[in-house]
Amino acid sequence: MKFQHDSNQGGVRSRDWRLQDLPGLTHEQQEQLWNFGIYTTLQLYQQTNTPKKRAKLAHQLQIHPQYVNKWAAMADLARVPAIGCHYCGLLLHAGIASPEQLARMPIHSVHKQILRLQVANLQRPDLCPSLKEIQDWIEQSQHLDRPTRPSVNRDTKTFL
Repeated sequence: MKFQHDSNQGGVRSRDWRLQDLPGLTHEQQEQLWNFGIYTTLQLYQQTNTPKKRAKLAHQLQIHPQYVNKWAAMADLARVPAIGCHYCGLLLHAGIASPEQLARMPIHSVHKQILRLQVANLQRPDLCPSLKEIQDWIEQSQHLDRPTRPSVNRDTKTFL
């Protein structure tokens, strides 16, 4: 898989996804986040990229900080284009909580963790991503840029 390089920074551009594409968020939770102006995964990442911000958001939403921590980790992982919302939950459940952590891991170690998770939970080793896919994740994580503010149409909650 080819990935986009940001010509100004030499990195991979962070991807932004609709909040409703993030796994594990109920419709009610999405609406709560929308009420705080959070419509996309990059906005969620930007509002939760420090422990203080995560604690503040959990307090504002009146929910356990564990939920916000989980959402923050998935939004962070989803910034990697090849991971996106499709694999961010899988990586988090395999014990990988950030692109920085993933960037430092050997491919075979990541593959082994994910395979173990797939077999333990689904008895489906065939659903494990290939070594090539995992290599792409790691390479993109190593070159991931710092995101800029996304452009969102707040009326329809879609990207401009």
